[in-house]
Order: sequence, then C-alpha cells, then structure tokens
Amino acid sequence: MNAEVLQKQLDITFNDHDLMRQAFIHSSYVNEHRGETFSDNERLEFLGDAVLELGVSQYLFRTKERMAEGELTKLRASIVCEPSLVNFARELNFGEHILLGKGEEQTGGRDRPALLADVFEAFLGALYLDQGYDVAIQFLEKYVFPKIKTGAFSHAMDYKSQLQELVQQHRNQSIEYVIVEEKGPSHNKEFVAQVLIKGEVAGVGVGRTKKEAEQRAAKNGLDTFND
Repeated sequence: MNAEVLQKQLDITFNDHDLMRQAFIHSSYVNEHRGETFSDNERLEFLGDAVLELGVSQYLFRTKERMAEGELTKLRASIVCEPSLVNFARELNFGEHILLGKGEEQTGGRDRPALLADVFEAFLGALYLDQGYDVAIQFLEKYVFPKIKTGAFSHAMDYKSQLQELVQQHRNQSIEYVIVEEKGPSHNKEFVAQVLIKGEVAGVGVGRTKKEAEQRAAKNGLDTFND
C-alpha cells in the first residue's frame, strides 16, 4: 500500500503508520508471510463496525427528529450494510491499497465486496484507535453523512408514509404526487416527481423509477416541513 498517497488523499495523518497499514492487511497476506510480526485487519474491523454503528446512530438521532425508533433502525441498517460499505470503500479507492496473498489477488479479491466492506470498517477502527472518536466522526461527516443527507438511502425508507402522517395532522390538507418530466433513453430513464400539498409544490425528487422519484420528492417535502 502507499500510505503517503492515501493520507494525502484523505487529508489524514496517522500517528501510528503500522496501525493504518494493518487496516489494509487481509488474512491471506498474513498466511503467506508467516515469518513477519504483523496482524490482519479482522480485529480492527470488529472495532470499526462498532464505531460506525454508534456514529451513524448518533447522526440519525440528531437529524431525524420525527423518525420513530423502528424507522431509525431500518435506515441505519441500510447505511451500515455491506453494499453501502463497499460503495464507500470504492469511492475512496481503498481496494488499491489492500495487501493480499497471491491466490486472493489472482481470484479478484481486490474488488471482492465482503473484503472491501471489511477494509472500510477496519480503517475506521484504526482511525479511532489512532486519533479518537471525534476524528473518526469527522471522517464519517466527510464521506458518509452527506450521502444520508442527500437521500442516497431513501430506497430503504417509506418517506411517502411519513409525509402522509404529517399532513394528516393538519386538517383540510390534500397530498398528491405528479410525474412532471421523463428524461433520458428508454434503458436509462430518469423521472422527476413533485409532491403537492394543498395544490402547492412541497418537494421535488429525481429517480430511476417513478416510485423512487416520488419517495425523494416526499423526503424533500418532509425537509420543508421540518424547516
């Protein structure tokens, strides 16, 4: 791995470079270097998983004041699940820095989803040990929380139901969804939806399907209500 490149990319300087390196060491690499004294990243992954879950839970608790416990749990699960962690790791090019055994390398391990998800958690665990919880949260604030804010996990949430419940608290308010635009070729369409409350636009959303666009419009409508 190139520690200098990675630290520059992330604008993070580790005090313990061996700890950062350990976050990227796969067990297959350790097995092929038995004479060395380093360890794989599995214990750091265990710790990083806990830091991630606490950090995301804290963020959701503070920013989703109208969301019930069950909904918070469902949203958190969609953020800390393997496919999401894989996306985070790929966006940060973590795969380039993983230390693998030859066999794992030859079978495509560098882009294996489970391996990438583990490395993301291990890195977070290493960062927590090296610089503390606040710096680990700053990392999440930069690379994870903005995606929550922009609705990247809205597929896991039923924002339409939440908005409906909110609107029903106010008498004489109707709610309606309208697809106002379809764009792009047939194999890659995007839909633009508006949610109207008492005939006025309360939110706009864009999605690959009409349902996704409506969910994102509903999320924007909720944000308008919360403001």
